Parts: sequence; structure tokens; C-alpha cells
Amino acid sequence: MSSFSGLPREKGQETDRKFIEALARGLDVLRAFQPGDGFLGNQEIAQRTGLPKSSVSRLTYTLTQLGYLGYSERLEKYQLGSGVLALGYAFISNLAIRQVARPLMQELANNTGAAIGLADRDRLEMIFVEYSAPVNVTTFKHEIGDKMPLAQSSTGRGYLAALPEEERNYFLGYLERKAGENWPRIKAGVDEAVESYRQRGFCCSFGDWDRDVNGISVPLVMSQGNIYSFNAGGPAYRLTPEFLRKEVAPLLKNMVRNIEASLIRY
Repeated sequence: MSSFSGLPREKGQETDRKFIEALARGLDVLRAFQPGDGFLGNQEIAQRTGLPKSSVSRLTYTLTQLGYLGYSERLEKYQLGSGVLALGYAFISNLAIRQVARPLMQELANNTGAAIGLADRDRLEMIFVEYSAPVNVTTFKHEIGDKMPLAQSSTGRGYLAALPEEERNYFLGYLERKAGENWPRIKAGVDEAVESYRQRGFCCSFGDWDRDVNGISVPLVMSQGNIYSFNAGGPAYRLTPEFLRKEVAPLLKNMVRNIEASLIRY
């Protein structure tokens, strides 16, 4: 499947005859919910999606009837339902890469003191599908489902660096329109990451996504063309750029090579 899929739709963008607009709008409503949101009303959902409130009302009603949303009569608001959880669980449970990677990720996390994540792309963000924190570290813990920006995080930069140039430029066009005046700085970070991947086999983000967070990443391109990104990172005061480059990067690259070799036999 091409990496072009799964991009956000822009207002007024033409779609092909096979595209079902009503289904796309329903999925846009589900995507409006972010971790920690709790309940959202139709007005909030309309603002986040750009859809008319009248359309949102019909969509939330339908999604509630199907079990993908739950409705609170007291609050007159919605939250994600168990149907969404079932879909997400089915997805991550069937990821062979996750099953192979989990023990190796935990071993690397314990040996380096860095948190190790495995992420897939979700539109213009990266989403964790597996995560391993060092056993002796209680701070800076992510969870499966947490998201990071595509252009500023080491994880996202690893994904972009592994793309063919044409596809990477396609994504960068969307990112530029979203970033506005911040684009020159963001683009410079992406360019540096792409060059780092070409020369050294890993990408970096030192305080670019969060000024207190440093990270490196190594992408893995699957035989089907899917790209996953493995990252190692954590608090900047503990994980310096020099430590990540010299000590962690060789171990992370070796881990990814071992996972790739295991998946061939899987």
C-alpha cells in the first residue's frame, strides 16, 4: 500500500468516484477524540472537524447506535465507545512486528535507560503501537496510542527519512501548509534528519519536539512497503545528544536489524 494513503483531506479537495464521503466524515468524527479528552459535545466535534453541526449531530447519533460512541444524557456529550477499542485491539494484536519487537525493546530500554518506542504513521502524526520503558525509570512514560508530530519528533523524522523522495515531498507539502511561519525551522530539522539517516543510519530530535526531550530513531521498511519507526529517547537531562549518538544509536540500529531478520522467518 502506498504511503500516500491516510493523509488529511483538505476543504474542497476532489475525491474519486469510489470515495464514500459519509464514511469519511464518520471517521473524522471518531478522530476528533484525543487521549485525555473524555466527553465532547457536537459543537466541539464540529469545531475540530470543520463539519457542519447538523451533520455532526447525525453522525454522532449513528456512531452511538453502532457502539463506536457512548452518550451521556446528563452531560449531553459523547465519548469513544467499546467498538473503537475492539478495532484498535484487533489491529495491534495482529501486528507481527510488535510481537517480535517487544522483548528486544524491553532489553534495550533496561540496558540504556532510554525509553524505546515502536510507531506507525497516523495522518500527519506518529502513533505508538508498542512502548517499553526502563524498569528503574518512573518518569517520562508513554502509552500505546500516544501520538507525536511527524516533522519534529525523531520518530516522525525516521519515517520521513525512509520514504522515497517523491513521497516525502508529498508529505512535506501538507506539513508546510500546516506549519505556516514555523516551516523554515521545521524543514531544516527534517532535512538534517534525512541527511543523518543517509550517512549514519539514524535520525535525531534534540529538543525540537519538546525542549526537555531528546530522541533518536531508526526506521524499518517492510517488504510490503509499510514503514515503522523505532525510537529511543527520554528526558534531556539524562539522555544527552552525545550519549544517544555514540552509545544508544549503534544498539538501536542492531536491534532493528535483528527484528527485520526475525520477521523474514516469522
